Parts: sequence; C-alpha cells; structure tokens
Amino acid sequence: MIEAINDENIKLIKNQDMRNYAEIYTNIASKFMDGILETGIQIDPVDTTPAYEEKLEKLRKKGAEIRNDGKSVFVNTISPACIACQTGVGSATFFTSLKCNRDCFYCFNPNQENYEFYRDNISDTVSALKAAKDNGQKASHLALTGGEPLLHKPEAIRFFTTAKEYFPEVYTRLYTSGDFVDEEILISLKEAGLDEIRFSIRMQDLERGNNFIFDRIKLAQEYIPQVMVEMPILPDTLEVMKDVLDRLDELALYSINLLELCFPRNNVDEFNKRDFLIKNKPFRVLYDYWYAGGLPVSQSEMVCLDLLEYVLDNKLKLGVHYCSLENKHSGQIYQQNFDQPLDGIKFFSNRDYFLKSAKVFGSDRIPVQQLLDKNGIHEYDLNEEYNYLEFNIKHIRLLNKLDENIEIGFCTSVFEEREGDLVLRELKVDMTTPKKFQISKDV
Repeated sequence: MIEAINDENIKLIKNQDMRNYAEIYTNIASKFMDGILETGIQIDPVDTTPAYEEKLEKLRKKGAEIRNDGKSVFVNTISPACIACQTGVGSATFFTSLKCNRDCFYCFNPNQENYEFYRDNISDTVSALKAAKDNGQKASHLALTGGEPLLHKPEAIRFFTTAKEYFPEVYTRLYTSGDFVDEEILISLKEAGLDEIRFSIRMQDLERGNNFIFDRIKLAQEYIPQVMVEMPILPDTLEVMKDVLDRLDELALYSINLLELCFPRNNVDEFNKRDFLIKNKPFRVLYDYWYAGGLPVSQSEMVCLDLLEYVLDNKLKLGVHYCSLENKHSGQIYQQNFDQPLDGIKFFSNRDYFLKSAKVFGSDRIPVQQLLDKNGIHEYDLNEEYNYLEFNIKHIRLLNKLDENIEIGFCTSVFEEREGDLVLRELKVDMTTPKKFQISKDV
C-alpha cells in the first residue's frame, strides 16, 4: 500500500529528515491549489475519491470494463482509437485550423500554442503527414480536429485521402460539431476512407429543442463505418443525458465518449454562475500536462459513472466510454518515460507510466546500505544534501529483514527534454513501509 502524504499525516512521520523532504512537495501542492483559487474559481471541499472508487467497484461487478488504473471505464464497445490513445503509440491528431463557428464556454483551444495565428491561418496537414512518412514513423490511428475542421472541407478531404495513401492500414477519425455535415461531404469523406466520425452534442442546443444533431448522426450512419458522439459532461445533466443515451441507442450509435468536464482556466464567470467547482484532488500526480491545460470539474466524473450504470441497468446496446482528464494524460507520460535508459534505481510503472524509486532518510541510510551491499545490490544513490539513500522499489520488501515498519519515501519522477538534454524530474513523494508494500498491487 502507498499512502499519499498531505498536510495532516505528514505530522505523523517520525523520521525528521523524511518529514523535511516531504514538506517540499506538500508546499508545492499547496501553491498549486492556491494558484487555482487565484483564477477566481472555487475548489470542492469534499474529496470525491472514495465515492469514485466505490462506484468503480460497483460498475465492475455489473460488468463494466475498468481500464488504465480506473481512469477509463466502458461498457459494450470502445473505439480502437481510444485504446491506442492510452499510450499514444502510432496515434496522432492534427488540426487544419483552430477557427470555430461555435463559442463553447469550456473550450480549451485558447490554451493551444499559436492559437491566435491558427484561428486565421491553415496548418499544412498534408505536408505533416508526408514528413511523418518520410521519417519512417508508424501510424495506426490518425485524427483531424479543430476548431471546426469542416470549415475547411477540401483540406479535410485531402488529409484523409493522404493519410490512407501514406498509411494504408491506418484507422482515421474526424471530430466535428456536425454543423456543416451534409450528404455531399459525407460522400467525399467515405471516398477518402474515413473510418470514424465523432459528433459533439451541446447541452444548450438540447435545451432549445434542437434536434439537428440527431438528424446529422443518422445521416452519417449511411456513409461512415463508425459514428460516435464525444462530449464533456456537465455535473448537473444526469437526467438530460439519460434521455440522450436513450435516443442514441435507438439510432444504434456505435459509441459515445463521456468526457470529464474541464475548466480551461478562462471563462471563469461562466463556471461560477453554474456553481461548478474544481475537483478536490485534481490530479494524482501534479505536473505540467500538455492536454487542454485544464482542471477537472468536480462531480462531472460521478455523473459519467452514473450514466454507465444507467446503460448497464437498462441493457442499452450502444458503447459508452468514460474518459477522464487523467486518461488523456497517460499517452504523454508513456511517451516521455517508456523505453528510456534507466540507471537501475528507477522503475518504470506499467500502472501509471511514471518512474518510481524508494528513499530512506537520516539514520536509516547506513543500515539499509549495508543490507543492500550484503545482498549484492550496489545500484543506489547517496544524497548528502537531503540525507537520503535512493534505491529501486524492487528491493523494498528486502527491508523487512531490518524493520518491517521502516518509513520509506515512495518517489514519482518523469523524464523531460530540456534544450536537447534528457532530464529526470521528481514530482511527488508518498509513503510506504516494507510490511505494507506490494509491488504487484502498488505499481
């Protein structure tokens, strides 16, 4: 068992050097949360993690598939592109421009690099595909998004035609609001070999009685092999979304992705007037994640899980997938850490794709070092500044021979590229003991 260190239990750490070290990270976490409050939005005072885990177990017993360490859950069907997204291997998403005819309050496109430029200019996606092919890159899943990609229909057709030309076995998908979908473009997309189209449904459109999107979905099913819906789920929309799922099931929709709603660090007034709060524990590991630059909104994920249960209880046939914000982060961490040269001290976790190591502090250093040496283990690091010995987590259980309750810092790190160099950055320290730690369950 790994125990997260926080402002409360840090006081229980007996080893003073370890406590001092852990305070570095509790201070970082406090500053992170203060930064959220500075945007003007509030944080949910209630930690929903226990309720989430309880609901996950309930869904598991009812037949839901729990993936990626509980960050992804689905019933019936999931897109193969979502499977590939977990590690990002062979998967890439492009955009023609960031121009969009809509103005969704939760949109994170303004956080994209060069947002202002690509609102008015077009990205050369065909040249990007050619560069990938010329560089020998493998592509199993390719997507086109926006903005609204069908504001540039000729470019969209060229993208998918070229993708199939350069990578004949690739699975392609298109993200769209549906506003510019008609029979003509669907015929062209079919001829270009599009495998999957994902429509967005907005709650405000449904509130106005707008059924246009359902008509577009039905039309698309005549031409595109896999038709999906993908949409962020607002915390207060459970009953409305049940009706949406019923209607999509009647249409025999392939699948819907229920996305955790995110606060993109802008439009704070729109979130506040809806009384939306940020999740009490936004991320398991605090880090500069690329995707969205957003923060998870509290209760969105609970509505998503309730909807999964509704599908199971009512035996709906469409696929339903809950994709959390952290699920979207997985590919980034996998790409940064997988297959990197490790020094024998760091351990690659197949559970969350971060690198792990163990540290003992102060007076515990010498006896642990002697024990490791005695057992022929010489890959460790002595740090004088913070008075610790760092070693591979594979050897934690060995410390039972010394003291089954010895306090161990369980550290999480990631590789980063800085100015062409590969740098290891430590992000978090948790706590365990030789008695509590089980590598098969904890890592």
